[in-house]
Amino acid sequence: MIRGNDPILLTPGPLTTSLRTKQAMLNDWGSWDAAFNSITASIRRDTVDIVNGGDEYTCVPLQGSGTFSVEAAIGTIVPRDGKVLVPNNGAYCARIVRICKYLDRAVIDLTVPEDQPSTGAIVEAALAADPSITHVAQVHCETGAGILNDLSGVAQACRKHNKGLIVDAMSSFAALAIDVRNIPFDALVAASGKCLEGVPGMGFVIVKKALLESRAGNAHSLAMDLHDQYVYMEKTTQWRYTPPTHVVAALRAAIDQYKEEGGQPARLARYSNNCATLIDGMAKLGFRPFLASPVQAPIIVTFHAPADPAYNFKTFYELTRDRGYILYPGKLTQVETFRVGCIGAIDANEMRNVVSAVAQTLDAMRIKQVVPSPAARKAA
Repeated sequence: MIRGNDPILLTPGPLTTSLRTKQAMLNDWGSWDAAFNSITASIRRDTVDIVNGGDEYTCVPLQGSGTFSVEAAIGTIVPRDGKVLVPNNGAYCARIVRICKYLDRAVIDLTVPEDQPSTGAIVEAALAADPSITHVAQVHCETGAGILNDLSGVAQACRKHNKGLIVDAMSSFAALAIDVRNIPFDALVAASGKCLEGVPGMGFVIVKKALLESRAGNAHSLAMDLHDQYVYMEKTTQWRYTPPTHVVAALRAAIDQYKEEGGQPARLARYSNNCATLIDGMAKLGFRPFLASPVQAPIIVTFHAPADPAYNFKTFYELTRDRGYILYPGKLTQVETFRVGCIGAIDANEMRNVVSAVAQTLDAMRIKQVVPSPAARKAA
């Protein structure tokens, strides 16, 4: 865990990276070079292995943020006459709805309360009510609130009704267990700058090979055509267009460290310890999490904002940043909140330090009333 001179990023990505990951970006790579292409190939294999995808699945990397890959997955995999069900309990679910509308794919925006998980029962009821649905797009960890959705239950509902499942695992992949043998999916989308602890700039889609190979010509965009990217990579080992070489090299170093740490179980254990330490420390200051503990993912925690009239998020953010920690604004629609991430190359000691920084900020702002207002408690 490296502190250095940079502030610690307590966000759901970009996040704080290790010195070794940073150092991997000090070399320049040729995009057609065999050594670089072997790095890409190894990342593709390792990411499939994380979900036990075997030979049935492949990984297709794509330049850009994770949202680029979400759009590419929907645009390539969902037929143009398909219909997508999106259980919507947060900002990133809402983004998928918006993507579907941009792509002119029929979409059902199924509202789920921000503090409640999407479940297999909710999805099964929707599928039973509308047999014309072809796919479900499910965010695994909705970091708008930090809620953990019932991916296993949703996957079983999709299998029962023979519907395709596209998983946005942006903030869960490599930390929370996802195994295709018990959570079957058509495609799963993640990115370099999340729980693998690389740097941002590359997304990737883990997808059934046979399904992808049947989707030639379905995509809405040349640049985001996963089928075309896959075919080209399989034929040449190269990216179609200029790859984010330094991002790829950093991800290779990050995955190496992931394996050395102990893989998914070890990463989950560290993040869970970070989350528990944070919630316990913030509770001693009077802060209350927005979510109930059974649905709180160990990725990012949403806290109710202080009820004190002296509280202002911009000032709170700036003073906490001055003490070495970057927080995240709230992303909820009903109550005022802020968020603190638990992921990245950080440990529980860093979480104790951020609690101390928050305590100092409260003193500097002369905030006395931390417990949320009755109105906020009622809304939650």
